[in-house]
Amino acid sequence: MGEPLVELRGIAKGFGSGEARVQALSDIDLTVEAGEVVGLRGPSGSGKSTLLNVVACILEPDAGVLRLAGETVWEGRWARGDLRALRREKIGFIFQFHNLLPFLNAIDNVALAMTLGGTPLAEARVRARALLDHLQVGKRAVAMPAKLSGGEAQRVAIARALANSPRIILADEPTAALDSERAQVVMELLRGIARDQRAAVLVVTHDDKIFCSFDRLVNLRDGRIEGETRPGSTGG
Repeated sequence: MGEPLVELRGIAKGFGSGEARVQALSDIDLTVEAGEVVGLRGPSGSGKSTLLNVVACILEPDAGVLRLAGETVWEGRWARGDLRALRREKIGFIFQFHNLLPFLNAIDNVALAMTLGGTPLAEARVRARALLDHLQVGKRAVAMPAKLSGGEAQRVAIARALANSPRIILADEPTAALDSERAQVVMELLRGIARDQRAAVLVVTHDDKIFCSFDRLVNLRDGRIEGETRPGSTGG
């Protein structure tokens, strides 16, 4: 611990204008350190997904400072012109819906993330197969997305997000389509990545069966952080 990979200071984000404006985030201060797995929880409309999309450099803040892996990426404006390259370099994404490419099989969906960055295809497929095996979906490596169950497709998508060994992993309801056993496999993998690769993991979740897997649970309500808990020390 001690090395902040995700750092937000005074982040605000609203949508709309005039009387119709909705303030989605207000004065958000949040740090996620290397090796840490942090959950974001709160009722629908509390700002969880908006916050995740700001960290992902998908939504532009209205105010504040955003730093990722020691780099100031937003402070009044974006500090980089190519946000896609920034996301590719620093961030792995896990979404609630898998978004797999329908014309590639499972192993090539995962390998593609690496070949886009210059990894030779044979090497990429070796790592892709290892990730699929770890997520207990290796037997479906050559299956097309349309032939995968919802849980299988989600695990392939998780493998794809981890393919480039990102230092920052952002996940939006990654276990929503999984049973308890598979959900724990996913969380154990994320904890292992955080520990072994000194990565920061930030997860939006309503899934109470994985709450005990987090170092911290940050509670959001009405676009503000209203406190946090440490499941490991509180037992909750």
